[in-house]
Amino acid sequence: MFSLFYGLWKYLVSKTEFHVLILGIDKAGKTTLLEKLKALYSNLDGLPPDRIIPTVGLNIGRIEASNTKLVFWDLGGQVGLRTIWEKYYEEAHALVYVIDAACPSRFEDSKSALEKLLRHEDLQGAPLLILANKQDLAGAVSSEELARYLDLKELDERLYMFEAVSAYEGMGIKEGIDWLVDVMERSKRTETLRIRAGVAGRVSA
Repeated sequence: MFSLFYGLWKYLVSKTEFHVLILGIDKAGKTTLLEKLKALYSNLDGLPPDRIIPTVGLNIGRIEASNTKLVFWDLGGQVGLRTIWEKYYEEAHALVYVIDAACPSRFEDSKSALEKLLRHEDLQGAPLLILANKQDLAGAVSSEELARYLDLKELDERLYMFEAVSAYEGMGIKEGIDWLVDVMERSKRTETLRIRAGVAGRVSA
């Protein structure tokens, strides 16, 4: 009887953990997004926007959403730092790609960087959430307009969604995260990583 209740308790309290990459070119608002995620889901005060500096390396944030643990890896987006992105691809369950929707002059750079990472074999099948960020600023394009501009051919066999957000105000973020959790739980990418982890565990044992 004890084992039955213990098994039920363990099932109820256990949470799946997913690793999510937050990528995008510099000044897109990635770290502001990460800090807002902490504030929205963890009852923690994230850094105020005026204290956020460009990321050099990696910022990590952990939250819980829909009984699921999410570990976010926020990587620097400057040209010289983008080469380190691929070191984190293999373990990522999903991608959040942030674009400054109020700066059309940098859309081409954002598109080029996104197309390159989507071609990488280590990210095969990873769900993709593209955020049209900075909707609080005048002139920001909608998620639909951004989708038409990017016209990404590599999305044909990948679960993806465009979402208009404001990392500064928090608008649209929970909707995007709810979608991400839902698709990660049933994606082939997650199943692949689970199988790989199981094989690795048996080998190390």
